[in-house]
Amino acid sequence: MLDAFKAGGDCHSRTAMIMYQHIREAVEEERVILEWHPQPGQEKPPVPLLKDAFGAERRKAKMLNFSIAYGKTAHGLARDWKVSVKEAKDTLKLWYSDRKEVLAWQMKQKELAQEKCEVYTLLGRSRRFPNMAYATSGQRGHIERAAINAPVQGSAADVSMCAMLEIDRNTRLKAETNSRPMTNSRPRVRQAGSRRKAHNHKPT
Repeated sequence: MLDAFKAGGDCHSRTAMIMYQHIREAVEEERVILEWHPQPGQEKPPVPLLKDAFGAERRKAKMLNFSIAYGKTAHGLARDWKVSVKEAKDTLKLWYSDRKEVLAWQMKQKELAQEKCEVYTLLGRSRRFPNMAYATSGQRGHIERAAINAPVQGSAADVSMCAMLEIDRNTRLKAETNSRPMTNSRPRVRQAGSRRKAHNHKPT
């Protein structure tokens, strides 16, 4: 998965290619391409892009990419896609077959939740699950999904926080920001609202 991100391009199209045999065949036969980087003088790709030729499948792949980050199960995906649980399970197996490291990481998060009743973000902030020891099977499933999602969402917040602190320490950026006039659209919004009220007002 890291190789795919380093290579850049359309992650969701790559997932669609993994999920669907007919898309893999189309890519292998060069009837479609994953990405296209136009060169000077080129206006359109030599063959259709995967995202254009197989838009519905790519949307499903995109949903799957984000759903797995949220720890969604085959049952949840089956409801979202309106397919059988077996079909959803088969699709998940295809996804994980190309990203075994993701499955290993998710299993580790579940083990942390079970053994330590907490998981951690990149900066070490914890999400605790004090009820794990005596949770029912349904509650345990909810906790395990949260144990997968919390480090993802929490680590994204860590990165954003670090970026904001770094920007605050950067004197050049602060000087540029302070020199720019701040615009305030709120008065215009109030005026627009007042005009709508006046327009809709009917004399009695």
